[in-house]
Amino acid sequence: MIYWTRLGFSRRLLAFRRNLSTAGMDDVLFEVKNDVGIVTLNRPKALNALNMSMVTKILPKLKEYESQVRMVIVQGAGGKAFCAGGDVKSIVLSGVGATSLELGANFFRTEYSMNSTIGKYKIPYVSLIDGITMGGGVGISVHGKYRVATERTLFAMPETAIGLFCDVGGSHVLSRLDRHLGVMLGLTGCRLKGADVVKAGIATHFVHSSKMDDLRTKLIEDVRDPGTVLAENTEDLSAVEFTMAPFVEKIDSIFSHERVEAIVDALKADGSEWAQGVLKSLNEVSPTGLKITRKEISKGKNLSLDECLIMEHRLAYRCTEAKYSEDFFEGVRALLIDKDKSPKWCPASLEDVKDEIIDKYFEPLSKDKDLKFL
Repeated sequence: MIYWTRLGFSRRLLAFRRNLSTAGMDDVLFEVKNDVGIVTLNRPKALNALNMSMVTKILPKLKEYESQVRMVIVQGAGGKAFCAGGDVKSIVLSGVGATSLELGANFFRTEYSMNSTIGKYKIPYVSLIDGITMGGGVGISVHGKYRVATERTLFAMPETAIGLFCDVGGSHVLSRLDRHLGVMLGLTGCRLKGADVVKAGIATHFVHSSKMDDLRTKLIEDVRDPGTVLAENTEDLSAVEFTMAPFVEKIDSIFSHERVEAIVDALKADGSEWAQGVLKSLNEVSPTGLKITRKEISKGKNLSLDECLIMEHRLAYRCTEAKYSEDFFEGVRALLIDKDKSPKWCPASLEDVKDEIIDKYFEPLSKDKDLKFL
């Protein structure tokens, strides 16, 4: 188990546990103004990353709000991030074994239940995705009806870099983006900024960050349909070009391949500076994560959001179980704990990641372990 042998791990584990024991009760804030429920992710020092405490509070509150208010607004505190992802360190720090498996199963079950609730929400759900919006931050925003980006918005699904896959409904969202863009974003963890987040279909509206407070106030005070309020108070981007537009044809051609090996071969054959940059990204992330992600996106295009979440829960369980690969534990160690950015993937090459092993990740769990939405 590579991650246990790294210098400094035990010291960080003890510090992390001390932080858990002294964590405040206000990691997420709830208030109601003018019949609008406002959810504020309130861990700015952790870039508002979602932890078990937060999702456990948010899920029942969203269900409560659905029958009590006319609209919900979700936002992040601190000005730097909406939500930078899920707090996976708490799972990995327990090491491979029963404790991590239980922590992971509980966290993913609750988080995915929250994602499902948002996807079926009966009242308008508005996410103000100003700042970093990655992983779990995508899950708590993109399934809602309205997503408002700013020039500071930074979107990514970078899970393959930590030996995981695009979860929180990523297989549903990415599979529905135009022209295999979602496959490229999911495999590479490529970042989109500002107006590009709207152009890609992740956000629905755009406003300059300096006008976000005013927009929030209008959404709260104006009792008209929020779609009307947003249309009147956000920017028209029809004349703005998607910065990836010059590469759309290449993306569509290269990332249409079902096998990751074929994508790599097509990038090598292209040979352009852009292709070389994409290849570099693919070479740095988990080969197992790449193959799981490509398959889940392929399957996700024919599944409902709930069906995608059930599939992703099976994948998350098996990544946490580490029965076939410990890449999730190693990736989190290398990027988020020790931060040496030198993960030792196992298997280390795409060729060594056998199809029959990937297929096993997707098999149903036992009835007591498969996802049942809370």
